[in-house]
Amino acid sequence: MAEALIELRQVSKSFGGTKVLDQVDLAVYPGDALAIIGPSGTGKSTILRIMAGLLAPDSGEVFVAGQQRAGLLEDKPDPIGIGLVFQQAALFDSLTVEENVGFSLFEHSKLPRSRIRELVNQKLEMVGLQGINHLYPAELSGGMRKRVSFARAIMEDPSHPDDNPAVLLYDEPTAGLDPVASTVVEDLIRHLQGSEQVCNTYVVVTHQESTIRRTVERIVLLYHGKVQWMGQVAEIDTTDNPLVRQFFSGSLDGPIHVLN
Repeated sequence: MAEALIELRQVSKSFGGTKVLDQVDLAVYPGDALAIIGPSGTGKSTILRIMAGLLAPDSGEVFVAGQQRAGLLEDKPDPIGIGLVFQQAALFDSLTVEENVGFSLFEHSKLPRSRIRELVNQKLEMVGLQGINHLYPAELSGGMRKRVSFARAIMEDPSHPDDNPAVLLYDEPTAGLDPVASTVVEDLIRHLQGSEQVCNTYVVVTHQESTIRRTVERIVLLYHGKVQWMGQVAEIDTTDNPLVRQFFSGSLDGPIHVLN
């Protein structure tokens, strides 16, 4: 098997007196289309932030392309790029779409503005949003804001190709969207994976069944801070695992405790 791009070994994380992750083992391999699912509050978004190097575990080890990460991303760059698409798009309200998508290049590269604008146009075209460079986030629909955040996540500096993302992490990419807008975003996730200009490995945190079935091939279910089940999408309808069956049926009866 190929070497994991990201690997968590016995990773634990607590907030206050609550243990959110409890000795989690999880690996992301080249070409993975992986969903991390589970009830709210089970540490799904926490795992993404640990993978991205934005949050350090309390214990355990994180390996990126075979190298153990020490500290956070800001302390030492990873050997591969890891892009994170936040749940709420996290765009700068005071900046235009062009300035949001090209933010890292405007701030940190030596590229001329004309070249950055050209790269921004390429990324916006990839996510189906040509001609909106001058608009502000408040002028966009929720689905459009999500796609702008995708364009920003895949933006690369051609003078530093090693920094280009090898893994994309999506945190609830269809949360708050209507079914049609969700389908557009789901199709886009798959389209970006198939594009030669974008990395072909990604992890999705989601609650939505359509997003799970349409965008991923492999599933990890978290509950009580632990990995309780791993399997392929095709196994959703055949597994006897009671957690999986309750999660996808939405039943109140089962091992998942409902918080009132």
